[in-house]
Amino acid sequence: MIVLQYIINGILLGGIYAVLGVGMTMIFGIVKLTNLAHGEFVIIGAYASTLIAGALGVDPILTLIVTIPFMFIIGMILQSGLINRVMLKGSEPALLVTFGLSIILQDAMLLLFTADARHAGGAYSSIVFHLGGISIALLDIILLVISLLTILILSWFLNKTYMGRSIRATSDDTQAASLMGVSVKRTYGIAMGIAMATAAVAGLCIALKWTYYPSSGGGYLLTAFGVVVIGGMGSIPGTLVAGLIFGLAQVIGGANYGLLVGYILLIIMLAVRPQGLFSK
Repeated sequence: MIVLQYIINGILLGGIYAVLGVGMTMIFGIVKLTNLAHGEFVIIGAYASTLIAGALGVDPILTLIVTIPFMFIIGMILQSGLINRVMLKGSEPALLVTFGLSIILQDAMLLLFTADARHAGGAYSSIVFHLGGISIALLDIILLVISLLTILILSWFLNKTYMGRSIRATSDDTQAASLMGVSVKRTYGIAMGIAMATAAVAGLCIALKWTYYPSSGGGYLLTAFGVVVIGGMGSIPGTLVAGLIFGLAQVIGGANYGLLVGYILLIIMLAVRPQGLFSK
């Protein structure tokens, strides 16, 4: 029964990790950019959900109606107005720009929100189901459903829509996609917008599950990076599987050694299969 409890806890935790890494794998696989500010974007999404829910007196989940389009627009503006211009000079300057953005955003959040811990609580946060010796929190079930829906919708978009096919074509061969009439720069902007939108969802999950600070982005960046490496860069299904694996590894390690076990698994993956489980 204890083993089954560990497996369930790992799956529930892995759903959050999967949605945390899906935005990063989008940018890795499509724009070919390591976005070092991804963790800060997630924390911005957490702050946005917490503040909007508190100001309007609504459930934090409903704030996604505002935060997803807001983060999407910010991502498009950021990619089209700044990163695309820098990428003309190579990938290294673009990498440095995202590093600079992470520092600026972290300091800006510290200035605006102070260093106090924040948390977005819901009416369902304390509800726990007990089934035959197994305990499952309602909040964890809700967060897993949100994560799975996000990944399923994103997979459908990439495979069944014209824009999704354009994004995948750009990822496979930028020059060929451009010759077929695809605007590569516009596609990059939309890809960054989608990555930011998923960061808003990940931020909501983190705000509901844990407390967070302006400096929390670095830890979630490492987790997202681990999920991307294990699953394979650019693979949405791989991100889901890797998130579940990473969650199980941390549950097995426990509160004291969970992160250590997860990063050991990451090192083993880099040594054995650096392209990831589902990389083409």
